[in-house]
Amino acid sequence: MKIWAHTLFKNSEKWLWFSVTSVIDHVDKLLLWDTGSTDKSWEIAKELKTKYEDKIELRQYGPVTSETFPEARQAMLDATTADWFIVVDDDEIWWKESIEKVVECIKSTKSIKGAESIVVPTINVIGDIFHKQPDNAGKYKFGNRTGHYNLRAVKRNIEGLHSEGIHGVWGWADKDGRQIQDRNTFEFIDAPYLHTTFLTRSNNDASIKNVPKRLKKIKYEIVETFPLDFYYPEVLFEDRPNIVPSPWEMMSNNYKFKAYIVTPLKRLRRKFRNEKVGY
Repeated sequence: MKIWAHTLFKNSEKWLWFSVTSVIDHVDKLLLWDTGSTDKSWEIAKELKTKYEDKIELRQYGPVTSETFPEARQAMLDATTADWFIVVDDDEIWWKESIEKVVECIKSTKSIKGAESIVVPTINVIGDIFHKQPDNAGKYKFGNRTGHYNLRAVKRNIEGLHSEGIHGVWGWADKDGRQIQDRNTFEFIDAPYLHTTFLTRSNNDASIKNVPKRLKKIKYEIVETFPLDFYYPEVLFEDRPNIVPSPWEMMSNNYKFKAYIVTPLKRLRRKFRNEKVGY
């Protein structure tokens, strides 16, 4: 049973190293494709390739837009020969126990009999790595679950499996154009990952603006602080090249000021409106 990982990246110098290193020891191969980085992401990717030469396929795919994003995902799928693949975005950092659970489930035909995909919870940090978005902010629906969830592992031999939808509402679909999660053949595993999707991913302001919809992902909100004994993903504490920024940067006073202004409105809207999924 072969398992590959798919990582598309662009201007994610802050989190790319941690994302890749959190899963690389648990998959047979990782496709690491750059879509036009202008910060230090490509240099970090080359460091990763040097460290994990036999496992990483590093490629400069070229720039993508929101409309051509599904083509890049499809190209990754077409290049994959594994039985299963795991989508690992450049802002997703896995706990060792979590990725081990996913891999174990894939390889155990007994526990995953009939399943074609795997859904896991996400812990979304906001403001900085010390704060998380509230549970009631999660709107993704999988079966009878609604919250912070994501479909992350997919069986490659689903008939007609293909990439479909522009960036923000993109997903995997079958031969009939039905989203994979709507086939109700997924298995839920309580194996969360840390999602830095709402944090800045680059120290280069120009490079942030150069990524489709990236500015929409930066959210301002006063949220829950992790307890002092919160157990962060192990890779955040491991040695890293000097080129990789520290993940422990705290939110600025400017961020706090904006967050205090918009948080009451956000909470009212969340309480009384059904917010759309995607962006």
